[in-house]
Amino acid sequence: QVQLVESGGGLVQAGDSLRLSCVASGRTYSLNAMGWFRQAPGKERESVARISWSGGSIYYADSVRDRFTISRDITRNTVYLEMNNLRTEDTAVYYCAARTGVTATYAYWGQGTQVTVSS
Repeated sequence: QVQLVESGGGLVQAGDSLRLSCVASGRTYSLNAMGWFRQAPGKERESVARISWSGGSIYYADSVRDRFTISRDITRNTVYLEMNNLRTEDTAVYYCAARTGVTATYAYWGQGTQVTVSS
């Protein structure tokens, strides 16, 4: 089992920046990737950014490319999402997720952190 705890959400204005953090605990030796997903009211959950635990593979959704940066610190079992130039459409609950072993499924999820961007 892997436990995930997110932090760093909040209320900001358009154009501001925020950094989300997600700390993993438990069977962290089995991690092979972590990612950030978000879900806005009335919308489906979408993948925002993902990173392999080796750091060699990174994915960004087109809507956040060039504004958001995902990174990880394997010594702290932590993944970060640096969000710059935030837009009102970035408002959502942001979830951290983890993939372990050789699976392709993100089986472990945090509780979510709210990000609200006002105009």
